[in-house]
Amino acid sequence: MNKKLMCFGILLACTWVQFCAQGSEAFVDKQSELSKPVEHQTPLIDVSQIQSIQLMPPKAQLTGPMSEQRFIVLARMKNGREQDVTSLVQWDTVNDDLVQLQGSVARPQKDGQGKVTARIGSLQSCSEIKVVQCRQPQPVNFVTEIIPTLNKLGCNQGACHGAQHGKGGFRLSLFGFDPVFDHEQIVKSAEGRRVVVADPERSILLQKPTLQMEHGGGERLKVHSAGYDRLQRWLAEGAPGPRSDVPSLTGLDVFPHQRVMHPGDQQQIVIQALWSDGRREDVTSWVQYDAMSEAQSTVNSSGIVLCKDRGESHIMIRYMGQATVFTVTSPYSIANSVQLPPAEHFVDQALQIKWQQLGLVPSPICSDEVYLRRVYLDLIGTLPTPDEILSFLADKDLHKRAKVVDHLLNRAEFIDFWALKWGDLLRNNRIYLEPKGMWSMHHWIRGAIRDEMPMDQFVRSIITAEGSTFREGPANFFRIGNTAADWAETTSQVFLGVRIQCAKCHHHPFEKWSQDDYYGMSAFFTRIGTKNSLEYGIFGRETIIFVRPNGEMSHPRGGGIVKPHPLDGPVMNDELDRRAKLADWIVEKHNPYFARNLANRFWAYLMGRGIIDPVDDLRATNPASIPELLDALAQDLVAHQYSLKHLLKTIVLSKAYQRKSDVISGNASDVENKYYTRYQIKRLTAEQLADAIDYVTGTIEKYPGLPLGTRAIQLPDSGVRSYLLDVFGRPARQLVCECERTMTPNIAQALQLMNGDLINSKISRADSRIDRLFKNKRELHGIVEELYLVSLGRPPKPAELEKAMALIKAAPSPRLGAEDLIWALLNSREFLFNH
Repeated sequence: MNKKLMCFGILLACTWVQFCAQGSEAFVDKQSELSKPVEHQTPLIDVSQIQSIQLMPPKAQLTGPMSEQRFIVLARMKNGREQDVTSLVQWDTVNDDLVQLQGSVARPQKDGQGKVTARIGSLQSCSEIKVVQCRQPQPVNFVTEIIPTLNKLGCNQGACHGAQHGKGGFRLSLFGFDPVFDHEQIVKSAEGRRVVVADPERSILLQKPTLQMEHGGGERLKVHSAGYDRLQRWLAEGAPGPRSDVPSLTGLDVFPHQRVMHPGDQQQIVIQALWSDGRREDVTSWVQYDAMSEAQSTVNSSGIVLCKDRGESHIMIRYMGQATVFTVTSPYSIANSVQLPPAEHFVDQALQIKWQQLGLVPSPICSDEVYLRRVYLDLIGTLPTPDEILSFLADKDLHKRAKVVDHLLNRAEFIDFWALKWGDLLRNNRIYLEPKGMWSMHHWIRGAIRDEMPMDQFVRSIITAEGSTFREGPANFFRIGNTAADWAETTSQVFLGVRIQCAKCHHHPFEKWSQDDYYGMSAFFTRIGTKNSLEYGIFGRETIIFVRPNGEMSHPRGGGIVKPHPLDGPVMNDELDRRAKLADWIVEKHNPYFARNLANRFWAYLMGRGIIDPVDDLRATNPASIPELLDALAQDLVAHQYSLKHLLKTIVLSKAYQRKSDVISGNASDVENKYYTRYQIKRLTAEQLADAIDYVTGTIEKYPGLPLGTRAIQLPDSGVRSYLLDVFGRPARQLVCECERTMTPNIAQALQLMNGDLINSKISRADSRIDRLFKNKRELHGIVEELYLVSLGRPPKPAELEKAMALIKAAPSPRLGAEDLIWALLNSREFLFNH
């Protein structure tokens, strides 16, 4: 190959990578122009236009002389908009000397009950308020007051004293997850020089963050600020340590929990902590706020949210190990100009509500030829044949899409394709399991899908499996991983969609899971044992999974035995095989994770993006883009006994799935397609692509160790050698994360398709599709039509047919021209993507 040709090939490969990386954007023009944010100025509030007001929170309790409660007032305007009008309110109390109101903040004056009233003109709204222990001194609590103060100041974050080895000789537990350790470090380490209880203002704990002494972390406190005064009072009281009688924090309430805002709007949010003793406490000043999308909304340390751009975004709120979010919804347009017919499908009903909120317009319904290719690839990983395409296009039955879906759900390829997906999730791999164990698990998965085993039974069979890994397929789950902690992590992430790995060492930074939760899950698997068997001979290496009569989980930090308890679940009664109780809890219909996890994963497989994304990271601070849709899918799945086929059919027959992938002006702002206003264009997976190339070229790939005719979607694991599959992102099945399957384009992929020996040899070999077409003396017109049907799933358009005929006629021979055509089709976006 000469240098000029080599450079041209590399340039083409780079161009191929670029257009593959563009994904759906490559199918439309000027999308970036359509999605530019529109400037918007918040108008001045005209009091006469206020329709109603709402005072939040509706209930408050002040406990002790230092407590306080912030109130906000939200107005509903006559034009339907919402506004924070707290600054316009006149305040009143039923019992004048019950509380003192300074602006919108109430502080206790005496014990009793009453009401706080907000008035704007003739409009008013009330909140109930209760004051207790107003005159009773309340000692500063180290766990519920000092630790949150350090969290708020950032002292114990990973970049500061919460680092593994601390900073400047001072180390705290990360995010305050170990209060006992933190108290010893503050009060007793370094010979106690950090605190001076006799003269608190001289304490290093106060002088460094206020920069009265040199501090590498800069100024963190102002003298006599709320945080300073709290620390000073604690020191003056003798710096007492953690107490054992402190109620636990059970949750956080946000007021309001969501708001429709416009760019420039501001909203003060109020946070109440919910304690196990039933008490509510305003912790607005002490929680940590983080904007999850600063381009759309920001938040300051006081909880004032500023909407910056249109779309939907979230503010993450953390306090003492609990986490939640405040949702900012800013419509892309004031009103939806397109009136859609009432939706019949519950999926489409949920989507239409969200589109109306955001002012989005969905793309039209796709054509029959697009739908057929799409649903074939998504349900069975296989391209339709020319006869199937032409028959479907000619069918006039209004219900033909439902009929073809029923047909696909009963095809053998359906079993192959979804066994492949479950094999990825369960990491069925000969490296871990030995070939016999891998085949045992593969055959069991196929049998479960063939027999339409409900997914709750499928998961229960895996979690409670025991016996020979060569005879009992699901028992191989316990050879993937070696410890109770490994099995707990896999169970949580695969079957619940919850990542608990962080909690192994410290409290999860963005979720409520603690070390107690992590080791409580691990405790279910502590009695699982493995032993070798010689039933298959001394070289058989068969493993037996069995349940030992005893075995406990120890807490690595606090010591002692951790009793088995699931995430957010109660401590389970001790039994010989604890896994049965865990399985009962996981598949219970009211479990908040199991059905939602399954619904979210399979929605993502078909729609290209999870309602929660990533799909295996369900947590409060990673909220669903359309929570109502996810809940509805989960409820429908439970109502139909966890049927995989029903879930898939429900999705592919929705209007959402049947929409075009084209971006239109009414949904161009939804750049990431989080609200499913169009079908999400997806690159073919490695296995889909390998089989599609074989089908289009008319060849059969021989995979090592397997019979000729075995397709890529039928491979039992990733140990079957295939350079093409590896290059196009086949997962190695070594990680539990969905992210192991990579869809990112690269140069190797481009070169493989454009001038790789594998593709070129398949096109030109003696037994290829091209060879058979010319041996059968097909007319050129018929050859072009077949090549379009097998590759793109549709007949050629008149202009395409004309160009293709001209290409073939201009070639040195018709056969070489046809080979050039099929090469061009294999490298086209329309072939490489499911759209």
